[in-house]
Amino acid sequence: MRDKISACITCMNEEDNIRRCLESVRWCDEIVVVDSFSTDRTVDICKEYTERVYQHEWLGYIGQKNLIRGMASHPWVLFLDADEEVSPGLRDEILRELARPDNSYAGYRFPRKVYYLYKWICHGEWYPDTKLRVFRKDKGHSEGREPHDLVIVDGPVKTLINPLHHYTYSNIRDHLASVGNFSVITAEEKFKEGTRFSYADWLVRPPWRFFKAYFLKLGFLDGRRGFFIAAISAFAVLIKYAFLWEKELDENHRSAATAEDGAGNPEGQD
Repeated sequence: MRDKISACITCMNEEDNIRRCLESVRWCDEIVVVDSFSTDRTVDICKEYTERVYQHEWLGYIGQKNLIRGMASHPWVLFLDADEEVSPGLRDEILRELARPDNSYAGYRFPRKVYYLYKWICHGEWYPDTKLRVFRKDKGHSEGREPHDLVIVDGPVKTLINPLHHYTYSNIRDHLASVGNFSVITAEEKFKEGTRFSYADWLVRPPWRFFKAYFLKLGFLDGRRGFFIAAISAFAVLIKYAFLWEKELDENHRSAATAEDGAGNPEGQD
């Protein structure tokens, strides 16, 4: 007799990916889906697999994960995004662990392997990209910095061997669009934390990111794909600091405009 597990999936407008994701967790004891008001067929597809489909406004990557964790009925939780898939090998490993009578682990981490431009990526910054996604509901929660949520658990964690599959980008255009969105979010979070634009960061960090991804982490072994991934990652760092600079300019402009309005309209006068 094994412990029961709830698969928790957050999504929005993922009709091209969601069925593959849901098929990969049919072995779970429960599937819970929180959708952020999709306008495509995502919700209809989800209802083919589970009655527990809910819609809720987007709370951010961290907030949405903590929301759905609270909806799970079983002691173990498996977090998935709609563009991910539990591989057969990973499924078998998880089931074996949940069946252990002496299981003292609070969570399990495992590698995530990306399918990009019709090939699995096995090097660089994208692999192994280890994620902690299976955990005891009463021992874990999500933290991190938007847009990167991170599961934190209170207790020992074991690393599994088989990968979680990630169908992250349908093409290079999709990759670039996602990088733009994530860079904006990251820049906004940094600005809120008090980080300000630095020429040193802007000039040094992008080439260092490319060098690390392509050479130190052996991205070149993935051929042209490895080069594209390293180059776009470096570009992401470049525009992240550009967006941070833009935020700083906007803030300075608003402050100057407010000061000017105050000078032209002394206190006590309409």
